[in-house]
Amino acid sequence: MSPQSHKNNLTAKDMQSNGYSAGNTMAKEAKNHSSPCESVDSMPWFGMDIGGTLCKLVYFEPKDITRDEADAEVETLKNIRRYLTKNSAYGKTGHRDTHLQMNNVSIRGRRGTLHFIRFPTSEMGNFLALAKSKGMANLVTTVCATGGGAFKFEDNFKKEVNMNLAKFDELDSLIRGMLYIETTNPRECYYWSNPTDDSKCQKVPYDFSEPYPFLLVNIGSGVSILAVYGSENYKRISGTSLGGGTFLGLCCLLTGCNTFEEAIELATGGDNTTVDKLVKDIYGGGYGRFGLPGDLVASSFGQMNSKDRRNTVTKEDLARATLVTITNNIGSIARMCAGNEKIERVVFVGNFLRVNPIAMKLLAYAMDYWSKGTLKALFLEHEGYFGAVGCLLQFNGESC
Repeated sequence: MSPQSHKNNLTAKDMQSNGYSAGNTMAKEAKNHSSPCESVDSMPWFGMDIGGTLCKLVYFEPKDITRDEADAEVETLKNIRRYLTKNSAYGKTGHRDTHLQMNNVSIRGRRGTLHFIRFPTSEMGNFLALAKSKGMANLVTTVCATGGGAFKFEDNFKKEVNMNLAKFDELDSLIRGMLYIETTNPRECYYWSNPTDDSKCQKVPYDFSEPYPFLLVNIGSGVSILAVYGSENYKRISGTSLGGGTFLGLCCLLTGCNTFEEAIELATGGDNTTVDKLVKDIYGGGYGRFGLPGDLVASSFGQMNSKDRRNTVTKEDLARATLVTITNNIGSIARMCAGNEKIERVVFVGNFLRVNPIAMKLLAYAMDYWSKGTLKALFLEHEGYFGAVGCLLQFNGESC
């Protein structure tokens, strides 16, 4: 991905100054561009972010259907609507995150509900078979998509269900979707207060109405770090291959678990200090000269060179140490990037953070401690769905 500036990003301030709601702005853009994807204007509307580990799908369910539209709506579409909105699980691996559902939102001039669905990318074959069995291919000719899988699976969509993928840039979609949801959902952005004290730690809403500049750390299978200076000015400045995919892969190898949820559950009950070597294990205490406390990790998995330690360590401890290792690395890179760009707000997103308060609290503590209170770690409720929403919103002929 190129670290050059990107365009077509919108913020609440930009939208309000132009006298438009987010949805009306997108609708105006759609009307002002001639697009070969005009079939997307017919229902249903889907946006997909097909990542290396997880596929994120958003479905827009219109609530402002006119009587004529209701009369004309075919039975297949009614069945699809019922299936998607009345279930929270699809097969063994598909899930709808009902707690993230957004009601009464405006997209491309229509008013309705956004539903958020996820399934492992490895299950793409089963997803396409389900889409075919439900008759979805008879109604939808084009699906808006982003992520690496939009390229990888393009032929599969065409051959198996005769659907075209309108592909959109991954980072453009991420930024656009994030700004739209943060603008639409008043409690989207938050931070963790007292992250190291379980008795006092809590989520606190954060006012993100004047966002710039901020650092956006997207933690998926790998990690991308963006410096965002304005609605039309951002760049990719760094990243790392050690992300959520690394955490899950190592946990599967070390503990025998099979899913992200299992890995997090193991980590929740583990103690990484039986696996990692701490500063006090080397110095007998802290390293005061450089402000390094004794309980700081000096060497991830540093205890595992001892056979006796390996014989007593548990799966839970290994999972916890893996989580701490990956999270500390991401936090360290993010902190250095923020310092280089002189940015004080760091926003962490991505499905690595789903059901993962341990990592969020570690990041919150690390940003605050190592910056001596100058950096604020921020989080967003919809975590990994911004790309899927962003590509659904991006409806101009240029990228189709």
